[in-house]
Amino acid sequence: MSTLPTYDDVKAAAGRIDGVTRTAPVVAVGPVAPGGGDLYFALDFLQHSGSFKDRGAANFVAAHRERGSLPAAGVVIASGGNAGLACAWAARAQGVRATVFVPVTAPPVKVARLRALDADVRLVGREYADALAASRLFAAESGALASHAYDDPYIAAGAGTLLPEILAAVPGLDTVVVAVGGGGLFTGIAVAAEHHGVRVVAVEPQRCRALNAGIEAGEPVDVPVDSVAADSLGARRTSEMAVHWARRAGARSVLVADEAITGARRHLWDEHRLAVEHGAATALAALRAGVYRPEPGERVAVVLCGANTDPATLA
Repeated sequence: MSTLPTYDDVKAAAGRIDGVTRTAPVVAVGPVAPGGGDLYFALDFLQHSGSFKDRGAANFVAAHRERGSLPAAGVVIASGGNAGLACAWAARAQGVRATVFVPVTAPPVKVARLRALDADVRLVGREYADALAASRLFAAESGALASHAYDDPYIAAGAGTLLPEILAAVPGLDTVVVAVGGGGLFTGIAVAAEHHGVRVVAVEPQRCRALNAGIEAGEPVDVPVDSVAADSLGARRTSEMAVHWARRAGARSVLVADEAITGARRHLWDEHRLAVEHGAATALAALRAGVYRPEPGERVAVVLCGANTDPATLA
């Protein structure tokens, strides 16, 4: 596979993970706002590990199994939580060991779930970048296969399998709105969206704007990480493939304040009884804050990508 995934890679991923991951339910919500088009929620947090990350992890492990490149030392990954959960789930399904490095700031609910999935959990540093450095050293010393939370073409291609599922449920979809952390989900969605002629809106917290800054600079750049959604969207820099596909697919990049994210999360619970993490609510925050305003008649799907959260924080 090329370092830049294509739609053929998304189709290959769909074949590998068919019957392994769950088809995302797509729910019609109603009008975005008076005269603002139709709104749908894609509930991809209903995957086995609680987030869309299952798609990429299942594709990554299955592809390396096909290639005969899964070592006895298993797989290793750094994660704010969700990618590690998906990696641990996919590895266990294939009978492979998983070692997961997470920042000490990772939510306890995610760390507990990692251990329940038989992962060897290593708590290192306060940011994803710290855990990533430690995971790379571990891979070099142990011979484990290094996965990546977002910067891997197998991971991105797996994530892209979500869009055809949404299109099957919403023929004539105009726009998909997706939260962005490192850019794996965004890349896969953008690849599939370009193929199907769907607009992509990439949403980030104002203080976790790795893709937005990368688009401005024309290449990945480091950004500060300081947001209520940093546990899942707190990548210090995006990937080259995300910047490439943002430009190629003509994606729109928008930013939202933390207050809009917490408000959207509360709205999802109060009005729809959906308990999602802040990162998942970030996509909806773009519509509620008005930083993306659909045209009349526009059909818009918002990806709700993860629900590994403590429900007590919604009380």
